[in-house]
Amino acid sequence: MKQLTWKLVLPLTVISFATFTKWWYVLPVDAPDTMMAGFPMAYLSEGWHTSMSLQIFVVEFLIDLLTYFMFWFLLVFCINRLLIKIRIHKILTILLLTLTGLIMIGTTIIFSMPEHVYKSTRDFEITVLETGYKFFWQKTERPDFEKYDVKDIKKE
Repeated sequence: MKQLTWKLVLPLTVISFATFTKWWYVLPVDAPDTMMAGFPMAYLSEGWHTSMSLQIFVVEFLIDLLTYFMFWFLLVFCINRLLIKIRIHKILTILLLTLTGLIMIGTTIIFSMPEHVYKSTRDFEITVLETGYKFFWQKTERPDFEKYDVKDIKKE
């Protein structure tokens, strides 16, 4: 199972984490309406101090990453133990590790921008107005703020 973890579970974790996520349209306390991303917890938010910046919440990021890892680990473990013995071909291993490496390099370049803000946890309360799921290649249209009556919405 150790080989499957290194050669299959970790690459599938990184690929699925970068490919599929949940978007959140939220109203933070004392801030403008904001788009956030992350599944099951929002770990990425627009930065408010300058354009093209992000706020990254480390604890939520690690919880999300661990969730994806546990999903793939349990799936591979159950298939390997209960259904069939999984044997990974060398070409598949090379393909998965190459794609994982490219994703990690791209993410490192994006996350190393100096205008991003890193926080241990989200330090503001939010009101979730709308959510949805997306793949990274899909454009998420920002919902119309005017259709919400923010006076009747309770804080989370």
